Amino acid sequence: MRVRSLEGNRQKLDGGAMYGNCPRAVWSKWSPPDADNRIELACRVLLVDVAGLRVLIETGIGAFFDPAMRGRYGVESSEHVLLGSLEKLGLGHADIDVVVLSHLHFDHAGGLLSAWREGVESELLFPRARYVVSQAAFDRALHAHDRDRASFVPRLAERLAQSGRLDLVSGERSTALPDDFTFTYSEGHTPGLMLTTVRTTHGPITFASDLIPGVPWIHLPITMGYDRFPERLIEEKRALLERVIADKGMIAFTHDPDVAAARVRRDDAGRFSTEGALTTLDWM
Repeated sequence: MRVRSLEGNRQKLDGGAMYGNCPRAVWSKWSPPDADNRIELACRVLLVDVAGLRVLIETGIGAFFDPAMRGRYGVESSEHVLLGSLEKLGLGHADIDVVVLSHLHFDHAGGLLSAWREGVESELLFPRARYVVSQAAFDRALHAHDRDRASFVPRLAERLAQSGRLDLVSGERSTALPDDFTFTYSEGHTPGLMLTTVRTTHGPITFASDLIPGVPWIHLPITMGYDRFPERLIEEKRALLERVIADKGMIAFTHDPDVAAARVRRDDAGRFSTEGALTTLDWM
């Protein structure tokens, strides 16, 4: 097995939205804002080579937005950065066997689509891959609430279903993946958020997605304005952090601009923090 973190397109979002009810005087020390109050966010993914399969965990935001929408959401490049990251490894999107998606918000699933070109509909990428999504997250994308409708890519769920390669799951495993991969679920951010844990020779690593977007969100009270049920999310976060410590594992972060993965510790007062932070991940 080999596990690597790969960069996708970065974006900038409003810091107040990303930190919920945390005061600006606090969060600005963790994430310095620009003149428009926006903070830099990565859209990082994991590439896992195991048992003859190439598995991509998430696809980031990609570059499917038109120029106006790229500006609105602070997408920093018009190129599909993830495809460039794969190309540096000698791979193309057609070489991926499985794509695992925690949920279908555009900053996690937009990378399924080719980059925007005027007058041309974006193509659904990864033509050989099985797309693994939780049933609840898929249903939410099909029947979005007014609160988060803008977070979904129009018609993406339908296109995944029409591909004939969609694997909807609600349990701990998918038939598309070996037993090294297991799933747990969270409801605080969005229904059916699926957290993938990969068992490696270095210990288990869990892709925390939007349950814990980056290092500052390790702090239990810190939630996003985008979260559906912040109090429930805090309890889910506590449970994940306690499990990671007990398993001597690591957390992989999708949105942290500087840290790809880290271990977790808890002090005598019960406060969680990270240690052994890695800017990139490459495990064999």
